[in-house]
Amino acid sequence: MIAPEPRTTPDGEVRRDREGTPQWITGLSVRQAQGRRTDIVHVTTSGQPQGITEGAPVRVVGFWASDWEVDGRSGVSYRAEGLEPAPGSSSTTQSAPASGSASSTPASGSRGSKGE
Repeated sequence: MIAPEPRTTPDGEVRRDREGTPQWITGLSVRQAQGRRTDIVHVTTSGQPQGITEGAPVRVVGFWASDWEVDGRSGVSYRAEGLEPAPGSSSTTQSAPASGSASSTPASGSRGSKGE
């Protein structure tokens, strides 16, 4: 897990959700089920995630992904209702890779779906 930081506009203003809550973006290291490939997935949450430490495993709550396309560019946006320390992990662990728990929806095959 890469430490959360405010999600900003190109002008440096903090982005907010529909309710006016500041959005935060957190980078999660996700290891593929097959092989040794690891990707970084940037997950947006409304409000700053609490109780998590950079490098520690996290549990992703209410994870969903959505395809987007704007002006010839496209990609996938990842959002979560929240991020919390993984059960049984120490929030002071610095060397363990971050990952979603078994209860989170995996990034592959989850586009446009909402899970917990």
